[in-house]
Amino acid sequence: MRLALATLAFAFGTCVSAQNASRGPDGYRNNYAHGERASFWAWQWERMRDGLPKPPPGGWNLPAVKTDPAQLRAPEGNPSVAWIGHATVLVRLAGRTVLFDPIFSERASPLPAMGPKRVVPLPIDIEELPRIDVVMISHNHYDHLDESTVRRLAAMPQGSPRFLVPLGLKRWFTDLGIDRVEEYDWWQRTTEGPLAITFVPVQHWSRRRLDDTNQTLWGGWVVEGEGLKLVHTGDTGYSKDFRDIGERLGPFDMAFIPIGAYAPRWFMQVMHLDVAEAVQVREDLRAARAIGIHWGTFESLSDEPLDEPPATLVKQREGRGLAREQFDVMKIGEVRRLR
Repeated sequence: MRLALATLAFAFGTCVSAQNASRGPDGYRNNYAHGERASFWAWQWERMRDGLPKPPPGGWNLPAVKTDPAQLRAPEGNPSVAWIGHATVLVRLAGRTVLFDPIFSERASPLPAMGPKRVVPLPIDIEELPRIDVVMISHNHYDHLDESTVRRLAAMPQGSPRFLVPLGLKRWFTDLGIDRVEEYDWWQRTTEGPLAITFVPVQHWSRRRLDDTNQTLWGGWVVEGEGLKLVHTGDTGYSKDFRDIGERLGPFDMAFIPIGAYAPRWFMQVMHLDVAEAVQVREDLRAARAIGIHWGTFESLSDEPLDEPPATLVKQREGRGLAREQFDVMKIGEVRRLR
């Protein structure tokens, strides 16, 4: 009896401590106070006035390779990471294959013929992937949650992966006929075989339609297994959340941190890191290594040159006395060992 009561008390306490997302009459809120999001239309007017963004003559020359499907299946390649582009990261760890924020479409847009277009060809397509055990979604913006992609993943011949999503997003999946979907609040945990997975808070926002602003949650994902601890921070502005994550779940062996889509700062600062902030996030997380993501993939998401973030990262590393392996970038399509 005493053991049963203790078990109930532990379960109830865990549940209460996990339910951390604050929701008001206007939807979910970030943990820490920040400035208001600036006017989207004022930004669009500024872009039109100044002719931004400005691609170079002859177009962008961004680092990319074709991903070898056999390399993603070879057991001697584990544990490993493949950067598919933008925030799409494939990780093989502890005999499982997990996919963060997959978008395999040509555009990050609700419209097939309009919106930000892929600058570098997709390095690998869904039918070439190994079986995907878990898909983790950070939030419901179009460049992180793509309907065509999740439909195709759910229909893979090896079977549908589990989809782990923030609070409020499960219904969107079930309306598509995808049933292997689970919602998570900040700090809630689950397992996938030997992997431990935790949804963590970051500073952002959500919207898919004109009438659903902040009606679904946002966040990052921590994955632990095979003696390694990884974190994918999704899409985020800078906040104390990263120190909280580092203190509560760190230190980390690897962090996937966005370094692009930061200009103009007057508009992007609340929602997107710049490179200096990304380097600080690595420190706050207590991550031994980091890979910069969320850059060089889709045109017109922001105003900085698409090849600027990695060049700025080199300067930031030098200024802070960091080695390249402590915060690096990958080629789109590249596969790297995690050990």
